[in-house]
Amino acid sequence: MRTLVIIPTYNEKENIHKIIPLVLQQDREIEVLVVDDNSPDGTGKMVEELKASNPRIRLITRAKKSGLGTAYIAGFDYALQNGYDYIFEMDSDFSHDPNIFPTSSRQ
Repeated sequence: MRTLVIIPTYNEKENIHKIIPLVLQQDREIEVLVVDDNSPDGTGKMVEELKASNPRIRLITRAKKSGLGTAYIAGFDYALQNGYDYIFEMDSDFSHDPNIFPTSSRQ
C-alpha cells in the first residue's frame, strides 16, 4: 500500500533534513511530499538535495507563501492524482511524532 506523508514548509531548513529520514525509516512504503512556499532560508534547496539521493522524496515548490491550508490541499491533490492508498499530514517542527505511523513492517 502506497503511503504519502505531506509536510508543508516555510523556513524549516533546520528541521527538514532531520524529519524526512525519520519519516522514511518507519516503512519502505512511505514516501514524503514536501510542499515548500519558496522558503527564503533554502528549505526547498535542501529538499532538492535530499531528493537527488532518495526516490521516495517529492517536492512541490510554490512561488510564494500561500499558507498551511492551501499547502495541504496541494499535497492531497498530488496524492489523489498519483494513486496513493494512504495520505498523512505532518508538521516539520516535530510537533507530530514520526514514530506513530501504522506500518506494514510492524504488523
